[in-house]
Amino acid sequence: MARATKGAGPSAAAQDHGSAGSDSTAGDASKAQATNGPSPDEMLGWYRDMLLIRRFEERAGQLYGMGLIGGFCHLYIGQEAIAVGMQSIAGPSDQIITGYRDHGHMLAAGMDPKSVMAELTGRAPGAARGKGGSMHMFSHEKNFFGGHGIVGAQVPLGTGLALANWYRKDGRVSYAYFGDGAANQGQVYEAFNMAQLWKLPVVYVIENNQYAMGTSVARASAETELFKRGISFDIPGEPVDGMDIEAVREAGARAAAHARDGSGPYILEMKTYRYRGHSMSDPAKYRTRDEVDEVRKTRDPIDHLRDKLEASGYADEAALKAIDSDVKKIVAEAAEFARTAPEPDPAELYTDVYA
Repeated sequence: MARATKGAGPSAAAQDHGSAGSDSTAGDASKAQATNGPSPDEMLGWYRDMLLIRRFEERAGQLYGMGLIGGFCHLYIGQEAIAVGMQSIAGPSDQIITGYRDHGHMLAAGMDPKSVMAELTGRAPGAARGKGGSMHMFSHEKNFFGGHGIVGAQVPLGTGLALANWYRKDGRVSYAYFGDGAANQGQVYEAFNMAQLWKLPVVYVIENNQYAMGTSVARASAETELFKRGISFDIPGEPVDGMDIEAVREAGARAAAHARDGSGPYILEMKTYRYRGHSMSDPAKYRTRDEVDEVRKTRDPIDHLRDKLEASGYADEAALKAIDSDVKKIVAEAAEFARTAPEPDPAELYTDVYA
């Protein structure tokens, strides 16, 4: 895909801030990761991180069914390779922003499972002090700039993060995640235009799980190859097998290096699949059980990596079971913490109104 010609920046005085600066070594690391194969320890780490997300989300679904989690709750089961794979190539100060299917991204970014689960149950030790719930958490420490409940709203915000990076010349990249449904939002295209015009360091990650709420992408989108959505803005893009963490990692490294070296935005369409309904209240009657089972049997990202680990001799069944046991313990402790932690004091209603 052709690159755009260089456009004018926000102002003549800011022009010198457009290229990577102090954190440029992260770009070199991304390029190296794109060409070097992963080590056994890296692969085992990915396996553990994906399994943590899977077990966490399964337990969150249970707590929702028990009435301990209220409101909306959108599970990430099936999409784990995307958050973990992209996080594996991100620089230490790069930013993440996403929509409301956000628990997996929080855990991949290193947020404490206890604080995330406590937020789901609306407890005071939660990541947003019990006031954000499933869709609205934030961690400045982990450079996680939130889950966002308005479809597509995070895309211009993620572009704004990239604008700040560009202006400060700090070498950071912003990763803005959104789904196939949000790909049809007008604000997404306004953000694309700005990002390419000013060559902002942002990677747009479209998590195409095939169904925007209950509608197949084929029924909702005239152009179903969503990585092509940047063509009219001269933004390069590519499709990626979002169920294969190594494919995610390699494509993510290419995109991050492109954005970090001053070449502007990049679009990755992660072709993935969610196993559960759009939210916990969705019975998912718009697709067959056989369809879901077929994906689970043939494309599951965790099973796929497990098979590679065993075939490569990096881990045997006993070692992988030990990882699962450890993860289950972490999740069980997080669930118990979230169940028993105190609720916020009513006075918290008056805090955090303004930064």
